[in-house]
Amino acid sequence: MPRRRHFEILERRRRHDGFFKLDLLRLRFERFAGGWSVPLSRELFLQREAVAALPWDPRSDRLVLIEQFRAGAIEAPEGPWLIEAVAGLREEGEDPEEVARREVVEEAGLVVRRLERAGAYRSSPGATNELVHVYIAEVEAPAEGGIFGRADEHEDIRTLVVTRREAFAWLDAGRITAATAVFPLLWLRGRGEELRRRWLGGDDAAS
Repeated sequence: MPRRRHFEILERRRRHDGFFKLDLLRLRFERFAGGWSVPLSRELFLQREAVAALPWDPRSDRLVLIEQFRAGAIEAPEGPWLIEAVAGLREEGEDPEEVARREVVEEAGLVVRRLERAGAYRSSPGATNELVHVYIAEVEAPAEGGIFGRADEHEDIRTLVVTRREAFAWLDAGRITAATAVFPLLWLRGRGEELRRRWLGGDDAAS
């Protein structure tokens, strides 16, 4: 295990204090070759931890993905309507599993039977502190998609019911680029059969 190196925050100023926050940092850190870096300025985009959940019906082997408008993709060649997994922000002290269950109801209209933790990732650590917890959510997939989302949050979400094979094909073709879907789909590609055997074998314990 590499030794833990040190860093120093020399100055920290809040540049924006809205729903999201932006801090300007002056800092320095220990260099791999020894000594310290020069003082550097870095902008840090602050937000709460998030939770992503990919609804999957292991019996029919169908996934429920969502599609919604994203301002961060307005300049993307594929356009700003992205295919994603269900996701939401975590309140301080809130259990990530409870967030996953709540968001699956709100964004896909489904009740979660069990959850399997698929890990976590930092979305863009060069610019933000965001940490995203990821789950596979066992559900009973509907025959077709629908329109969901909270009206008070102006959400306009369409669900897409597809087979695992179709979702993997979309991923390989570059149709799915949102990390909330890419991460759990890659996990499911590697470990989906193992999880399916366990869930269909009657093991009620989520790990």
